[in-house]
Amino acid sequence: MAALFRWLLRIFLGLSALAIGAFALALHLASRSLPDYGAERQVAGVSGLVEIVRDNANVPHIFAETNEDAFFGLGYAHAQDRLWQMTMLRRTAQGRLSEIHGKRGLRVDELMRRLDIYGLSERSVAAQDAETIAALRAYSNGVNARIATINELGLGRGAPEFFLFPPRISPWQPADSLALINLLGLQLADQIQEEVLRARVSLALPEERVEDILPDAPGSGIASLPDYAELFPSVTRFALATPDPRDWFDPRPTRGMAGASNAWAAGARRSAAGASLLANDPHMRFAAPSIWYLARLELESGGVIGATVPGIPAVLMGRSDVLGWGLTSAFVDDQDLYVEKLNPDNPEEVLGPQGYRPMRSRVSVIEVRDAAPVEVTLRWTDNGPTIPGSYYGLDSITPEGHVIALAWTALSPENGSMSAALGVMKARSIREAIAAGERFVAPAVNLTLADRETVAMKTIGAMPRRAESHQSRGRFPSPGWLPGNRWNGRLGYGVNPEFVAPPGGIVGNTNNKTLDRPFPYHVAFDWGDTQRVHRWRRLMQARETHTRESFIEAQLDAVSFTARTLLPLIGRDIWFTGEPAPADTLEGRRERALELLAEWNGEMSEHLPEPLIYAAWMRFLQDRLIRDELGPLAREFPHVEPIFLERVFRDVDGAGVWCDVIHSEPKESCDEIARKALDDALIWIGETYGEAIESLRWGDAHQAAHDHQALGRIPVLKGIVNLRQSTSGGDHTLQRGRTSGSDPEPFLNVHGAGYRGVYDFANPNDSVFVIATGQSGHPLSRHYDDLGDLWRRGEYIPMSLDPDLARAAGAGITRLMPLPVNLR
Repeated sequence: MAALFRWLLRIFLGLSALAIGAFALALHLASRSLPDYGAERQVAGVSGLVEIVRDNANVPHIFAETNEDAFFGLGYAHAQDRLWQMTMLRRTAQGRLSEIHGKRGLRVDELMRRLDIYGLSERSVAAQDAETIAALRAYSNGVNARIATINELGLGRGAPEFFLFPPRISPWQPADSLALINLLGLQLADQIQEEVLRARVSLALPEERVEDILPDAPGSGIASLPDYAELFPSVTRFALATPDPRDWFDPRPTRGMAGASNAWAAGARRSAAGASLLANDPHMRFAAPSIWYLARLELESGGVIGATVPGIPAVLMGRSDVLGWGLTSAFVDDQDLYVEKLNPDNPEEVLGPQGYRPMRSRVSVIEVRDAAPVEVTLRWTDNGPTIPGSYYGLDSITPEGHVIALAWTALSPENGSMSAALGVMKARSIREAIAAGERFVAPAVNLTLADRETVAMKTIGAMPRRAESHQSRGRFPSPGWLPGNRWNGRLGYGVNPEFVAPPGGIVGNTNNKTLDRPFPYHVAFDWGDTQRVHRWRRLMQARETHTRESFIEAQLDAVSFTARTLLPLIGRDIWFTGEPAPADTLEGRRERALELLAEWNGEMSEHLPEPLIYAAWMRFLQDRLIRDELGPLAREFPHVEPIFLERVFRDVDGAGVWCDVIHSEPKESCDEIARKALDDALIWIGETYGEAIESLRWGDAHQAAHDHQALGRIPVLKGIVNLRQSTSGGDHTLQRGRTSGSDPEPFLNVHGAGYRGVYDFANPNDSVFVIATGQSGHPLSRHYDDLGDLWRRGEYIPMSLDPDLARAAGAGITRLMPLPVNLR
């Protein structure tokens, strides 16, 4: 027995030693890819000394004698910190995820190839101006110089992820950067989802009830539209859509998860210090590392500093010494779906205005790791690429004998968006920046601008030219063979909304409707915000003059205008009714919850119980209202629709009918449904977070989830690479924290302001910015999550163009020098 014990002990100690050795080896290999920020390198592709000075937050300040060398330095810095992220973004755009992720990447790869994202990007290189092409080439050379350094010195393959996946890194090309802009466009666009959903709801409900659940933004006027079934009588009503799974790599946003953002600016006379202010925080899906990367470039025209995207050589949001610029999603209706009629005798042909004509088609081969290659036939009609019914739920609205094609402004080889972005970045005045924006195609954004005296906002991006006779007005798919439904080029840039030096001295956008114009000059029918704008307007109007601090307070404001509107309306007749009940009963908890909500000011603070009670109540209430009318379609509305609830409880145009349960004989009242929904919410909260109402915390449910897109689901590793932060805010607050809407964590914060910046032209070096994670994409780096703690607390770091401040206390200085003449 003693001998057996000794052998078991030896085996255990041996296995433990092997495990410790394997862990130490993995740690050693992973740590080799940590960049040496104090290194000096001789590299090909630079004409003079390039210095990458990293401040104590690891923000690179890039100094060079020429613009091309500065962009080279930015490419090198991006590759030092985010090489894995850059290669994954590129593979996504190329449709080549399956090569390293196997069958998991097939759906994304097939869609990317059908849209020809990368092929169009290759052709659009020629559409850029000479200065932009030079910047793209220099940036690519910088990325490739870092890759060459990694290969020469054996620096852990450049990132620890490359030890778990095939370490094939192709040289960076100018088209790669352009493809990433188009990929951003796909991440920020959700008009496809809106069209499909409106068509499906139109098949299930009468027109007046469609307007309840999918209302237009208040203030718009629209003539009656035909029923989708009226356009396509043969389509099956109440058809179930094929599930459309979304992997972490899928760039398509689900409904309500497209790009969102805040930006506002105050001119000199509305600033306490006598010079303009600008605040900007774009909202996208959270990830670790963040999509954003802070950087400063010293160009021949002067310094620029702000937010970049690794892989794209531009400061997309930021400031120079004379100009600040911010971006918000404009929600331009720049996507249309077309139902194309197939030739019954030849399915390779579709009907056009002059009869049947063949689709353009070619075969694309997708290489799949650990599996056989997959061949996909890609087809384009005159309107755009065809998309299989298994995507976006298209099969539920596609008549037999037809296919769906997508028209999208981004699907153009004449896309000058990169040139426009660099033009805005180098502009020395508001008018120069607006003029530069004319070449921007997609994604359409609102460009908010500020110089020392003046502020402005201009929508940049292509707006399609539709005929007034368009049958669906782009609101749901229309017959692609009718000339009146087809696009006729683009509207002129002068039609895009523009506001320069407004009389009130303040401009801003929270994705709200910017103006109300009749179709076809309407910009959009579906906007990203009908709620935050009210709180923003109140905060802006509450002060005659603003300061940097007041702009920061607005950016971090967590008061919900929506809660303040809905709670008195929905709870007005149940607030203080009923007899007192024991605290340990459901009735007692309901009474206590109503008392708390009655005294609550609507602040979605992470430390309070009221936001959780409110959010859960509204979620269960909406589900009770729509479940019987919509059936399975109800799951397409995972987030609270405030205008819908308001219409129902105000009985606008008879919307109160939603409160009556169709399949029950008694007629239910809205008060009854509200009370039952509150009980549902309290039961769920009790089961999930405990029944002690006062001890509830919104932040426990509303944690910001920054997950690593490759390693975030791997046991053990996910605890290292995924970041969780308790956060305030919610779906409809200025400090926006969009919730997942799906069980088991419906209030997980998955989409919000990954970047915040406030620019003060009274003292530009007092400007501040921050991102939601850290600058490094390396999980072992101290800069992987260091800025995330500041972001969570609502703090910022200095945004200075002073070179002495950058050099004062930094993480190191990387010096890149030309190769000796005989080695070039």
